[in-house]
Amino acid sequence: MMDFGAESSDEVQQKLLARFGRRFSAGSVVFADGDIGTEAFLLQEGRVRLIKRVGVVERSLRLLRGGDLFGESALISGAARNSTAVAITDGVMLVLDHATLEQVIASNPAVGMRVLQQLIRRLRDAEDQIEILMLHDSRSKVVVTLLKLAQQAAANSNSIELAVSPLELASRVGLEVDVVKRAVHDLRDAGHLQIVGEKVQIPDILTLKELLGLLAVRDQIAGRRRSEDPGSPARTTDRH
Repeated sequence: MMDFGAESSDEVQQKLLARFGRRFSAGSVVFADGDIGTEAFLLQEGRVRLIKRVGVVERSLRLLRGGDLFGESALISGAARNSTAVAITDGVMLVLDHATLEQVIASNPAVGMRVLQQLIRRLRDAEDQIEILMLHDSRSKVVVTLLKLAQQAAANSNSIELAVSPLELASRVGLEVDVVKRAVHDLRDAGHLQIVGEKVQIPDILTLKELLGLLAVRDQIAGRRRSEDPGSPARTTDRH
């Protein structure tokens, strides 16, 4: 049993890294879909992308940053990985098997709280993704996702800046990166967003909410038309 006693958080961090840390390089595969895993990973530095391939289609599931927990489902006895983790940059992570994770959580409440926060956020993200997947229009999906990110930022200003890349936004929306880029550019051209590097600036959150309301009304009208004329071909709205 590890005992960190009255050590400072920095000392605890260094001790954890010395014992359980593992460095990785950009482009390396942390684990592959279908592998039988026995370890979870707590990302300390760098960025990792979780991807899922179905047939010839590859979809980005999540973009991980420092502090993110991933691969924890492998701690269930005999569970196989359900995605592939690929390093985007060089970095370092803690590698924890089931017994070690229990010991670390018991000995270091700060780590335990981080793990709990990660799991709660994962549940919230899953609920958000279900809501987003129910939308038909790609622009509506992007707007809803940006509004939810703005809500999580808990900013008191009506003007909000979000550090989110096209790849991360595509992962949250569940669409291809090119589709998300087109939707973001349309929103930018309409004056609802501003793009600065990998940051999205929302100059007026209330205006973006009003746009979402208009898009919802449009979808309702389109849905009624399809139900009244079931023989007509379904229209796709992913161009917007």
